[in-house]
Order: sequence, then C-alpha cells, then structure tokens
Amino acid sequence: MTERPDDRTMSAVRPYVITGGRADAGVEPLSWESLVVAAAAVPPATLQPEHRTILTHCQGLLSVAEVSAHLGQPPSVVQVLLADLIDWGLIVTRPPIPPAERADVTMLRKVLHGLESRL
Repeated sequence: MTERPDDRTMSAVRPYVITGGRADAGVEPLSWESLVVAAAAVPPATLQPEHRTILTHCQGLLSVAEVSAHLGQPPSVVQVLLADLIDWGLIVTRPPIPPAERADVTMLRKVLHGLESRL
C-alpha cells in the first residue's frame, strides 16, 4: 500500500480538531500517572466520538497515559478531553498511587533469620 502525501499531514491536524483548537485544559493538567474512571452518570448523546471512547475504556481505573494509548492520541490531547469530561461530571479522578515505601532492611533480616532457624 502506497502512502499518499495527504496521509502524512492528516495526523498533524487531527488533534487540533479533536480539542477544538485548545492546547491546554485551562486547569492544572492531570499527570500521566493520574487515575481516571467513568462516573455512573449517563453521557449525553451529543458527545464527540473521542469522549465516548474514553468513557468506554474508563469503566475501570486507567492512567492518563493508558487512556492516551487506547485513543492513539498524545497525552496533551487526552488531558484536554479528560478535563472536559471532569467538568461535565462524567469522569472521576484520583491522584496517582504513590510508590511503595522501601521495606525496613532490619525487619527483613529478622524475618529471614526466623525462617532459616525453622529449616
């Protein structure tokens, strides 16, 4: 299949069209690790397809980066779309889960020695 010159330029225009020309959400953007989930609210029939796709994928918790991958759009575009859905009460967010705290090495050594003494 040969690529036409028009095919290469479409992807550059599409994100601009999807966001209605907005480059940012107008609020503090969600971090890529932020988790989002669809709210129980019924979405209006007037939603654009990208908003509907987000709601379909967000039936369980997903990160902004995962939503971006599912949509095949840059995270900046997804952040704008998610901000719309949050404003409309259709998406609920929660901060990213913090990395696990490092376990106390002395406690791990005590457990290891306890297990070794039983063997």
